[in-house]
Amino acid sequence: MSNSKKKGLGRGLTALFGDQKEESKKKEKVSNNSLKVSIGDLSPNKYQPRVHFDEEKLKELSNSIRKNGIIQPIAVREDKVDPGRFEIIAGERRWLAAQKAGLHEVPIVLLDLDDNEALEVAIVENIQRDDLNVIEEARGYKRLSEEFGYDHEKIANFMSKSRSHISNTLRLLTLPKDVIGLIEEGNLTAGQARPLIGMPSATNIAEEIVAKNLSARSVELLVRAKKGPQKSGRMRVDSNILNEQNKIQENLGLNVNIQNKKDNSGKITIIYKNLEQFDLISKLLKRN
Repeated sequence: MSNSKKKGLGRGLTALFGDQKEESKKKEKVSNNSLKVSIGDLSPNKYQPRVHFDEEKLKELSNSIRKNGIIQPIAVREDKVDPGRFEIIAGERRWLAAQKAGLHEVPIVLLDLDDNEALEVAIVENIQRDDLNVIEEARGYKRLSEEFGYDHEKIANFMSKSRSHISNTLRLLTLPKDVIGLIEEGNLTAGQARPLIGMPSATNIAEEIVAKNLSARSVELLVRAKKGPQKSGRMRVDSNILNEQNKIQENLGLNVNIQNKKDNSGKITIIYKNLEQFDLISKLLKRN
């Protein structure tokens, strides 16, 4: 890939729209570097990292398009296998919503991209959206790695993320399929799921986390308890103690750590981050 194209991708789609070849600009223009085509001439992007589209949000977008039209053109490239058709690079949600709105034509921007660049743009476009779930993000990174030879460092530089973020996100794909499904459905967060990586009973623990709505901190303690007695003098965490700890955390809204010894002596630690939280704890403890 040339440096000029790489730089353009790094700046996002806006930069790409302005970097097209002169021949693309000679097409039937509707606005700057864009044209209108039949909605049936577009095909989904085979490199699209997004799998799930929220139906309610899609309906809202469809209503908006029906009222105001498509304001931002759909980014496409020419279909190499089927001339005259176009493959969507970015804007598949707009295309789906336009179909629901009953549009016959949609505005497009024609881009000159190879397969590598098409995947890169699709990932950038989607990761910049807040509603892309972490599993879809991880699968996008995995495709960059497996299909295009990107190492974690290169992905991190390209996406402006830390290398540890890329590695930790990719590790989520090693979880059992049903646990991954819970993350995709929004029932389990990445923070709750990460401690389950490598656990033989990950599925059962995940179901317990969802049922009890455990915090990420409580999950770490639960996983530690499931692993059994710890080395270096660490105490085993009793599940009943863990449940009580979680209830106290929920009531206080603060992080709490309960350490219970074999003789049932121990200590409760309440962590505060500022004077306001300290005053809250102080008042609660001094209450008659």
